[in-house]
Amino acid sequence: MTKTGGELLAEQLIAEGVQTIFGVPGIQLDYAMDGLAQHRESIDFISARHEQGAAYMADGYARVAGRPGVCMVVPGPGLLNAAAALSTAYATNGPVVCIAGQIPSPAIGRGLGMLHEIPGQSDLLRSLTKWNGIAMSPEEIPGLVREAFRQVSSGRPRPVGIEIPPDVLQAKTTAGVAAPGGDLPGEIDEGAVDRAAELLAAAERPVIVAGGGVRDAASGAALQALAERLGAPVVTSRNGKGAISDRHPLALSRLAGADVLADADVVLAVGTRFVTMTGQPVVRPGRRRLIAINADPADVDAPRAFDVAVIADARAALEAIAAALPEGTREAPDLDGHRKREHDALRVIAPQVEWLRAIRAALPDDGVFVEELTQIGYAARLAFPVYQPGTYVTPGYQGTLGYGFPTGLGAAIGARGRQVVSINGDGGFGWALQELSTAAKYAVGLVTVVFRNDAFGNVQRIQTETFGRTIGVELNNPDFVALAGEFGVAAERVTTPDALAAAIRNARGTDAPVLIEVPIGDVPSPWKLLAEPSIG
Repeated sequence: MTKTGGELLAEQLIAEGVQTIFGVPGIQLDYAMDGLAQHRESIDFISARHEQGAAYMADGYARVAGRPGVCMVVPGPGLLNAAAALSTAYATNGPVVCIAGQIPSPAIGRGLGMLHEIPGQSDLLRSLTKWNGIAMSPEEIPGLVREAFRQVSSGRPRPVGIEIPPDVLQAKTTAGVAAPGGDLPGEIDEGAVDRAAELLAAAERPVIVAGGGVRDAASGAALQALAERLGAPVVTSRNGKGAISDRHPLALSRLAGADVLADADVVLAVGTRFVTMTGQPVVRPGRRRLIAINADPADVDAPRAFDVAVIADARAALEAIAAALPEGTREAPDLDGHRKREHDALRVIAPQVEWLRAIRAALPDDGVFVEELTQIGYAARLAFPVYQPGTYVTPGYQGTLGYGFPTGLGAAIGARGRQVVSINGDGGFGWALQELSTAAKYAVGLVTVVFRNDAFGNVQRIQTETFGRTIGVELNNPDFVALAGEFGVAAERVTTPDALAAAIRNARGTDAPVLIEVPIGDVPSPWKLLAEPSIG
């Protein structure tokens, strides 16, 4: 029995457990789309209004659903449009599988000016992924897809890329589906584990710094167990928010944890790049000993200087170190004074904190909060408590303005009934507001909050403070409530934190998207609080 490459692709994706694909159809993908059409009962295809939106949705889905997100785009401009989202997934350890079309295989690299041809597309994809490959015959498709999923699920989770030319998707083959295999094996250096355990056992003031590598419940449980055993405060990075519940007596934000880090004699950095926004190590070597747990050897190199580095998955390494420690549990330190100093410091950004408290009060503990590059989003890095792993979504160091709304849509599709709130500024929301159509078409129950100040507020502040004048920062916005209505999305405008909390609560449990517009004025700068100087 013969089948097309596109049919075989669909069957292999089903074998890999794929349930949802985000994409934009196009001529180079015709036979791939037909393959998916034959399996509508097994795979949902979410058709976005822009490839950037499709790839962001795949990333949001992956970070919440606990399985890889998949996007499918045409070559050339389609892949270029998706590139910003892939770069964000790369920065935040997003397990995204990008399936990109290609020009016909005989023409690749010849510069003939084929539709959607760009020079070196494979090189472009390689720069945005941890692994990529191309199928030059339909028989290669199953193995290529199998390897892509093996790569994306092993080691450090980052995007992977697949290219398939249209003639390969159209060609017939008798090849069958490749049997799913295991992930790439990971090994732990037992000597490094023993050295780490020795340093921690001898420490008088150990502190743990947790990053985005501690992102699931199992890793979070292992982190909490080790912290309790050591009596060690846990300072979470922006990407690590939720690694340990902010209600836990050992949990501290980066702001509250600065003093305990400065006083620590041993610091264990788990799943974090361990550098500040200026590229300096969070803690400089000197009088304290530094230990790293990281799946990526590149993240333990200079400018850091670790005494011991355990290259492994966070959960496996945390459990191994705990097993190597002597019996007994240390008494936990009293951290209330650090929290009070944090509370007092946050008064500087009280207007943003009030909005964030309203959202937190309305959002269930397992609800997902999708941050953005907006005045409220910046403050959220410090002032939004997180209670479960994987419920705080950021663009990481990529800082991709406009990622939030489409990423929130993907998160809402992957959240399986949990409430998802996406906060946006009016500037960033403009990047993907056309995806209101996607939200309505597929009844995506996302709560989208748009804080409106009619300007690129952060750029406006910087220009004013630096030059005393502004250019290009004023925005000509629509009425967002009316605009949402035109797309068939329920919307309202609120002007107080209490009203915002009520609107979010009212949207809980619905399958329909909701937009909430919030007019705000100027707010205090959070940047002095957000600065992360190295600790000597």
